[in-house]
Amino acid sequence: MMNVQQTISNITNLIINESAKLGKPLTTQNFNVIHQAAGQKPLRLPDGKMAVYTFFYTADNLCLKVGQANLNSNARYQSHHYFRDSGTSTLTNSLIDDSGMTMINSTNWQGWVQANCERFDVLIDASFGKITLNFLEGLLQYYFQPKYEG
Repeated sequence: MMNVQQTISNITNLIINESAKLGKPLTTQNFNVIHQAAGQKPLRLPDGKMAVYTFFYTADNLCLKVGQANLNSNARYQSHHYFRDSGTSTLTNSLIDDSGMTMINSTNWQGWVQANCERFDVLIDASFGKITLNFLEGLLQYYFQPKYEG
């Protein structure tokens, strides 16, 4: 199991430090990092917010996916990656298609991501725009090196 407070602190410091280096500093008043534990009902994207979300397989502390949800993308944030037929680039489909992830398959997928993955999500006001969202997603992808991208 990941150290929740340490991971939140690492993400926060990464964003603060790297955005400052670029001359466009973000502070803890501009964003917040939330944790969604394995087994919890996924949260709804708050009104007026965008998010960069991460999925970690709790058994291995392995980052599986980093993605983003824009202002009007609550389904992508809250439910898209938990289901098989909600799109082609879902976490569930990536896991089922990966022969190395033998613990999930086409018959036991339902509820697997929710039960076995935890999330660390960066929420930021939509007024910061798509470029800031892209920056945050790229930064976390580079930092965590997720197993699945696309």
